[in-house]
Parts: sequence; structure tokens; C-alpha cells
Amino acid sequence: MRVIDLTHTIREDMPVFPGTENVRLIPVNTYGKDGFKETLLEISTHTGTHMDPPAHVLAGRTTLDQFPAEQFIGKALVIDCRDLKEGQAISMACIQRAGEKVREAEFLLFNLGWDRRWGTEDYFGDFPCLDEEALAFVLQGHYKGIGFDVISIDPISDENLTRHKKLFQTCDIVNIENLKNLDLCGDDLFWFSCFPLKIEGSDGAQVRAVAWFE
Repeated sequence: MRVIDLTHTIREDMPVFPGTENVRLIPVNTYGKDGFKETLLEISTHTGTHMDPPAHVLAGRTTLDQFPAEQFIGKALVIDCRDLKEGQAISMACIQRAGEKVREAEFLLFNLGWDRRWGTEDYFGDFPCLDEEALAFVLQGHYKGIGFDVISIDPISDENLTRHKKLFQTCDIVNIENLKNLDLCGDDLFWFSCFPLKIEGSDGAQVRAVAWFE
């Protein structure tokens, strides 16, 4: 079995969404003093490779812990969008290039090649986002989830979080952000899992996203 890690490592100097508190890893026990090591982690639920449920943007909608475990595992397909330039949209033309496998997948993962910018100011640039037609296709497709190698499904400038709200208004789906290594997954279906921390009433949580090939 070949396994590919699609997850960024949590560290104190990792990129965070503008205005979000930086990650802190605070030693609370040490080998020398206590005979063991323990660390207090201070991190926003939407930092690093993480998952959004509907409750992220809509009160009264599904929280992450309310999803069954099978929501977080299934067959995935990478949609290669690396030819798009800054400010361009992810359109149906991008999705249709993947053929009929798009309808067989349970997760659609959009590869913008943006993970190469991780750790630089360019990561916060004008990355491509789903246009209305592509988003409507996702909503009609009964997918378990979608994912991106960028920091948001919406442009950073969209304070209304328009795409988040449309995605989650009536659909119980998850959205995964800040993925990496999607270019290593090929152009065929593969097994994918993205299990989040199970936090009561969760508006989001970090995930360990992986692809594997039997």
C-alpha cells in the first residue's frame, strides 16, 4: 500500500488566516522536571489543514461532531486546476476535464498548485475559487466533501464568505482547506480519509488528510 500525506505540519510559524492568532506550542511538562513531556496547543479550529462543517458559518446547522465517521472516508479524485492564473475561476470546464470519474468520486479535491506557496506571502494571494456553476455542480452531486490546497473556498477579500454560505445552506457536506501534495495523487480515483478531532459543538477542526493506493 502506498500512502501520501496531504497534511501540513502544525508549527508555531505556520501561516494563519489574516487576523487569526498564531499557533502556540507551550511546554507544560518536561523530561527533566517531570519525567515526561506534555505540550499545551493553542490553535484556531480553522488553522492548518482543517475541515469546515455547515456550523462554521450558519447557526443551527450541522456541527462537525454530529457527522458520522463514514463522512470522512471514501473515494476521491483530484481536479487539476494548476493552469489557472491568479484571479481566474474554477469553472465546469476544469471539472469536466476529469471525465465521468467526477461522478464516481465521493470527494473532489482541487489542485491549484498553491501549496508550493505555503509559508510565503504569496499564499495569501488571489487564488482561484469555484464559480457559481461549478459550486452548483458540487451541491447537486451529493459529495461527502470537497477540498483545496488554498486557505479558503472564498477569496480572502470576501468578508461575507459567500461560497461557504452557499455550500452549507442546505447541504451536509464538509470543506477541507490547506491541503498539500495533491499533485502526487494522479488522475484516477483513490482512497482518501480526513478524520477530524471530535470536539463537542465543533465549528471546525484540524484533520490528518491522507491518500492511499492499494
